[in-house]
Amino acid sequence: MCGRYASTKAPADLAEEFRAVDATETGGSATPDYNVAPTKQVFTVVQRHPRDADGTPDPEVTERSIRIMRWGLVPSWAKDPSGGARMINARSETAAEKPAFRKALAARRCLLPADGWYEWQRRGAAAKTKQPYYTHYRDGSSVALAGVWEFWRPRNAAADPEGKYADGLITAAVLTTDAVGPLAEVHDRMPLVLPPEAWDAWLDPDSDAATESVSALLAPPSPELIERLELRPVSDRVNSVRNNGPELLAPLAAGEVKEPLQLDLLT
Repeated sequence: MCGRYASTKAPADLAEEFRAVDATETGGSATPDYNVAPTKQVFTVVQRHPRDADGTPDPEVTERSIRIMRWGLVPSWAKDPSGGARMINARSETAAEKPAFRKALAARRCLLPADGWYEWQRRGAAAKTKQPYYTHYRDGSSVALAGVWEFWRPRNAAADPEGKYADGLITAAVLTTDAVGPLAEVHDRMPLVLPPEAWDAWLDPDSDAATESVSALLAPPSPELIERLELRPVSDRVNSVRNNGPELLAPLAAGEVKEPLQLDLLT
């Protein structure tokens, strides 16, 4: 699963890395965050057909952009946005079948750029504490988390009594898959991470999720991608969303790790 991650790069830097334009000024606000949690504003990468002044899309052109969305998907048919906090993840194996995610997977796929993500390891069902681990690319590249997004607008005043979402709400969820390699010893699930060579196919707004170019990307990451990752134990300060700073990413010394498994860490 993916319940926390770090995202500290400026949107201009993300735009360069993902070959996109920075469109974050029109979508709210998001700031460098070492402890991204559900319902926060997050950076995303989308690719759409630009629209003219009348709102008509140009079928011959697509534009990739960095945008801001809220983490926790609210389906377009939801009565209100309250359920979004529970829909931060979608299983890649079943997203195409779930009413909350299937339309988004078919037509509104995105990437969520991350410095890295956190997972918590528990030693057996009786363990009272969990050890957080942080996973990231060794070379500092952004980890591209595969995601889907939706647009929700209240249908009546009862759904939005304060008028907070009168202009609509754009939300996203992270796809997850089976953890592989050493990551599986920390948690059985992991975010679906896509390498740069997969970005074009994943973001293509004209490819349905059922097409081979997209459906093939729903599998767990390759051994080559896993080899690029570093996995390390970090402080349990990340457990609280009130803690936020670079110290959350600092590796723990061996003696500080809580009940560690004898796993072959990616170092």
